[in-house]
Amino acid sequence: MGETKNLFITLGASNHTEQIRQKEDYYATDPIAIDKLMNVFNLPNVIYECACGEGHLSERLKEKGYKVYSSDLIDRGYGNGGIDFLTLDKMPYEDCNCILTNPPYKIATEFVMKSLDLLKDGGYSIMLLKTTFLEGKKRYDTLFKTMPPKFVCQFINRLTCAKNGEFEEMKKGGGGAQSYAWFIWEKGYNNETIIKWI
Repeated sequence: MGETKNLFITLGASNHTEQIRQKEDYYATDPIAIDKLMNVFNLPNVIYECACGEGHLSERLKEKGYKVYSSDLIDRGYGNGGIDFLTLDKMPYEDCNCILTNPPYKIATEFVMKSLDLLKDGGYSIMLLKTTFLEGKKRYDTLFKTMPPKFVCQFINRLTCAKNGEFEEMKKGGGGAQSYAWFIWEKGYNNETIIKWI
C-alpha cells in the first residue's frame, strides 16, 4: 500500500480516494481563483455562493466590491449554515441571478443542474471544477449536449484546493495535484463553448 501511495504522489495523480477524501467533500479554494477569473470575465454585482465553506471565495469577492450571499449545508462558522442547496425550489435572494461556487465534486453535476434550474434566463452559473468534468458520456447526455457552458476558463497553473481548508499543510506538499477550470453557464445559451486560459 505504501508503494502504491508513493507512486500516486510521485506522478502527481492523487484522486483523493474514498479513504482519504474529506467526509463532506470539503476542499477550500485558494482565493486567487477569483482574481484569475476576474481577468477574463466580468462578474455580476450580486452573487450567491451556495457552498461557501469558511468563506474563502466569498470574502475575496467582497474585498473586490461584490455583494455576496453565502450559505452551506455544513455550518463552518461562515454564512448561513444548514442550507441544502439541492433542495431549494427558488432563488433565496431576489436581487441575485448569479451562482458561483466550488461544489462538492461528487455531486457537482447536480449543483450545476440545480443552479440552472433556479436562475432566470441570462443568469450565470459559475462552477470551479476539475478539468476532467468535461469527460463522461452520461454527463454529456444529461448536461453538455443541451446546456453547454458558455466559457471554460482553464488555469494554466495548478490551483490549491485544500482539504478541510488547511492551506498551510497543502503548501508543504507542493500545491495542488488536480487541474481546475472555471465553468461558466449562461442560462439560455446554446452555442459553442469558448475556452480561455487563465
